[in-house]
Amino acid sequence: MHSLKKHSVLALGYFLLIALLGLALRLFPVVELSFDYRYMVHTHSHVALLGWTYTALTTLIYKAYLGKASIERKYRVLFWCTQVTIIGMLLTFPFTGYALFSIIFSTLFLFASYVFMWFFARHTSKKQKKTPAYKCIYVSLWYMVLSSLGPWALGAIMNTAGSGSDLYRNAIYFYLHFQYNGWFIMALIGLLLYFLEQKEIALPRVAFTQFFWTMNLGVVTTFCISLLWMNPTNSIYVISILGSVLQLCAFFILIKHVLPFQNEIKRMDSKLFHLSLKIAAIFFLVKLLLQLLGSIPYFASKISSNIDLVIGYLHWIFLGVVSVTVLSFLFHSKLIRLTSRSMALYFLGFILTEGLIFYKGTMAWFKEPVIRHYPWLLALVTGILAFAIGNILVLQLRRKDISDSAL
Repeated sequence: MHSLKKHSVLALGYFLLIALLGLALRLFPVVELSFDYRYMVHTHSHVALLGWTYTALTTLIYKAYLGKASIERKYRVLFWCTQVTIIGMLLTFPFTGYALFSIIFSTLFLFASYVFMWFFARHTSKKQKKTPAYKCIYVSLWYMVLSSLGPWALGAIMNTAGSGSDLYRNAIYFYLHFQYNGWFIMALIGLLLYFLEQKEIALPRVAFTQFFWTMNLGVVTTFCISLLWMNPTNSIYVISILGSVLQLCAFFILIKHVLPFQNEIKRMDSKLFHLSLKIAAIFFLVKLLLQLLGSIPYFASKISSNIDLVIGYLHWIFLGVVSVTVLSFLFHSKLIRLTSRSMALYFLGFILTEGLIFYKGTMAWFKEPVIRHYPWLLALVTGILAFAIGNILVLQLRRKDISDSAL
């Protein structure tokens, strides 16, 4: 448990780092900074997905399923080997972008992630493998592996079609889609079901089967949304809309069968945990509705060429849906401390940054100018978000436990 707490704090360190990198990127248009913008974007995205999210999720999965499997030493070796690859990317991407050493570290990370999946499949007990939670996490890890086909393809694409080709862009979208919608979302749903199962709360078998296949069919088919920027045939739009509707249906199936146990869920942990989960669920519903809207031809053509709306959507998922849920689960698992004030500050920074990003995207849609000093204002609210994450990290470094007496 002690080492897992350290792993969680390290993950939070990455979270703070990507917030500071995000702040630097926001300051780039208004302050003279001596770094390559594209290289820093690569660093920001890699540390976000592989440093913060991957480290936190695998720590949670290990604690839930592998903590009693007598593989602590092997896992510790794997964990620190993985961290070497992440730190390697952190030290190479800002200076070289996609080049020899950054690609080597990225490749080694992929192999390390495959080993983690093998650990999970090999050392989970037979009893656990029969549960709905295991099935969700198992398929999420397969989505993680599937997403890696995107990075593997980039080398061949760069040597043939080039980095400016449609294939190159689609390979990146393939990776991001199955990371965000497959690996992250299904792992979090699996962990939620795991926590419920520990309290002897289980979805009816028929309901889970309906949810599982509807959700996964939706995950696969909504990849077509990532192709809409190419103005494809009508069939791709139809599949995109179908996939979006399927995921919405899966969400409501899950909510329908979880809501009757709301009182039991409230007793699982503090009010802060319960409230954070409700907010994350609302954020997820908004994500699904935006996804459906973006599948409609008119809106798809407008959004795909609007970088601020795309960035706002990706940040909505990453900072709103995924990160809030991960923080809540780490808190519930006694791996980190949270207070109502720390989360309130985080939500404030998140809503303000998202509001400004979507505001600029909306102004661009209607070809209207943004307010004066917009870049400075965006940098300011990004600073609030970074401060909130830093505050959460500081909580972990204090010796005495902090009780959330306000809730």
